[in-house]
Amino acid sequence: MLQKVVRSTVIDAPIERVWAVLRDFNSHDQWHAVVDQSRIERGERSDRVGCVRSFTLKDGNRIREQLLTLDDREYRSTYRIVEATVPLQRYVATVTLKPVTDGRRTFWHWESTFATPPGMERELRDMVAQGVYEAGFANLRQHLATGGDLRGTSQGASREPMPRALPVPMRRVVVTRYGEAEVLQAQDGEAPAPGEGEVRIRQRAIGVNYFDVYLRRGWIPPMLVPGDTPGMEAAGTVIDVGAGVHGFLPGDRVAYLGPQPGAYCSVRSVPAAWVVRLPPAVEDATAAALLLKGLTADCLLRDLGHVRAGTRLLVHAAAGGVGLLLCAWARRLGARVIGTVSSEEKARVARDHGCEQVIVTRDYRFADAVRRHWDGGAELIVDGLGEAARDENFAALARCGHWISLGQASGGLQPISPDWLVQKSATFSRPVVFDYVATPAALAERAQRLWAALADGSLRTPPIERWSLDAAARAHERLESRTTVGAVVLTA
Repeated sequence: MLQKVVRSTVIDAPIERVWAVLRDFNSHDQWHAVVDQSRIERGERSDRVGCVRSFTLKDGNRIREQLLTLDDREYRSTYRIVEATVPLQRYVATVTLKPVTDGRRTFWHWESTFATPPGMERELRDMVAQGVYEAGFANLRQHLATGGDLRGTSQGASREPMPRALPVPMRRVVVTRYGEAEVLQAQDGEAPAPGEGEVRIRQRAIGVNYFDVYLRRGWIPPMLVPGDTPGMEAAGTVIDVGAGVHGFLPGDRVAYLGPQPGAYCSVRSVPAAWVVRLPPAVEDATAAALLLKGLTADCLLRDLGHVRAGTRLLVHAAAGGVGLLLCAWARRLGARVIGTVSSEEKARVARDHGCEQVIVTRDYRFADAVRRHWDGGAELIVDGLGEAARDENFAALARCGHWISLGQASGGLQPISPDWLVQKSATFSRPVVFDYVATPAALAERAQRLWAALADGSLRTPPIERWSLDAAARAHERLESRTTVGAVVLTA
């Protein structure tokens, strides 16, 4: 006969904070007092469905448990005992979280079914109910209160002093000298403790952008010198925070973008003002692939392009990371979109993401095709090509049109003369996205708009090509080959 144990409680912490701890299938040795040591077998990720954790209890018993389900939308996980010295048979347990009405507390429901040897029913039922579940509730509360930072949740309560943060091992990629992709080399080092106002993050995914290529080549020397680390964005989990940081706790899933390079590493401390929390439904790789590119698209469409129904938009590199987001989002706003790409394969992807016409070209010739499709030309051009497309862009631009220079894949764009632009009463801009997210409030607003667009289907997660951190040079080669579709990320 199966036994059933059910226990519930309310935790004084937001659901995202509690879930960040519980979704890690190998975190219980950090917060549950009965667990001595634990590891995930075969080196698998602790949030991978099917992974097995092997742990030892402080009373000497050994247990192997397998993660069966993990649902970040419903805040629910299910696991089973595979093997144990404790005679719990056919044990299956489910953890479910629900937000309490005020949004600052979490309802935690924990239940299991299992069989026992005859005569041990009550003993094992009490062990699970009291020794595992009820003790676990108390232990997690203590873990959040002393190992985390719950400012304002229990005013006047005593606190144990936080342990001094120490450097932790890390892997990073450096530019050994300016040049081709092979100058990117991985090396071991230590990530210093976070300074005042900083958040230290264990990074799982790092965004690769064409801007990183410019830095590697030495096109912007003040931003990166040989020996430095490239990369402008990443996603992962908070390890700890420095003095004066409010709103981020150890275990929070976050992403960031910032105006200073250094993201190609496994652990990094960054200013808290660069950081946003991740919704449970957004995976680390998706965040690293979308955050900088998605916020760039938001600025271009909303602030600079003023895109509306009927706007005639020309997007270069339409099958790239920014290009796909621009095409899809602009189409949802009612714009008409032409994209340029370098292959028929990319053309199919661009059409699937909202382009009404795609021009396949590798020699930067497109103006005639644009004007054949739109008699007046493009009202808005988003150009990441640079100097080689300079004259074609001006030829394709409509009178009173706006030309946005977003990159220079073919080489640095020579200065644009006002006398040249005035021939069409045209305007020209060269925005830097970091100026549009210069405050935490602006960053949070744009990020929320991005996550909402992803959730409601305005945007789709683009194809993501993944490379290990040690293979950063290969990732750059792929990016420069013009054969990639969508985004490229490094995994740490």
